Amino acid sequence: MPETVDNKVTVLVLQHPQEQDHALGTAGLLMRTLANAKLAVGLSWRNLGHALGEPVEARDWGVLYLGSAHAAGRGPLIAVDRKGATLPNQEMALSGLEGLVVLDGNWAQAKALWWRNAWLTKLRRFVVVPDGPSLYGNLRKEARPDAVSTLEAAALALSAVEADPTIRERILVPFRALIAEARAAGIQGGKRDRRRKR
Repeated sequence: MPETVDNKVTVLVLQHPQEQDHALGTAGLLMRTLANAKLAVGLSWRNLGHALGEPVEARDWGVLYLGSAHAAGRGPLIAVDRKGATLPNQEMALSGLEGLVVLDGNWAQAKALWWRNAWLTKLRRFVVVPDGPSLYGNLRKEARPDAVSTLEAAALALSAVEADPTIRERILVPFRALIAEARAAGIQGGKRDRRRKR
């Protein structure tokens, strides 16, 4: 049983319906690891409160945006404006943040979630800047070299928002175990290696 991480900033994962049955998906693992998290499966919701299941102020929430920050080396979390430019006052962008929305799915599915939920554009935008490639390696193909799993993105974001670098490593523990099990089972590219002897 993985350690429960008692996060102060709520994490809401919006999961594309086609992602929920993916064997190497990380949203469920993230839900079991974080004390303060919610998973909403679907394509669209009326607003943030509808997705979360309770009334909230959108101005107190951020979203992990799909763009790339033009501030390599300044990560792990960069606040950006609507055009994707880095905001000059990063501390102010993080001030009073109560929750983060994370989109779960492959690149095309995440983009679909973004475009189908116009209310996401009202949230503060943050771009995760990973310090290396995804732990998936060759187990799951990513659309871009800087793309990481939902769990890895949330772990990086929470460690920055809560100013606690240990959060990231504690969240990654069960993910590392999942990756090790998948490799031991001969899974390549998200599929079992049929050449491997059983």
